[in-house]
Amino acid sequence: MDAQQVFTFGQQGLYMLMLVAAPILIVVLLVGVVISVIQAATQINEATLSFVPKVVAAILTLAVAGPWMMTTLVEYIQRTLMTIPNVVG
Repeated sequence: MDAQQVFTFGQQGLYMLMLVAAPILIVVLLVGVVISVIQAATQINEATLSFVPKVVAAILTLAVAGPWMMTTLVEYIQRTLMTIPNVVG
């Protein structure tokens, strides 16, 4: 295994991490911005007011995008495990 293969595996791993985490992070970010604008407009500074909608949005996003995320991760792990004999031998 040379340095190029190590960098390729690392790059693919980081790409997969970003791809799978993106839906939840984007939805939680958008919900946080909307709640922050509402809090700024109404001058209500309650910590739970921003926390609870983010958790609910994350759970709903996981329910919707979860199967796709799991399929993507399983395919990546299968590809990675199938390349081990080629890398070692």
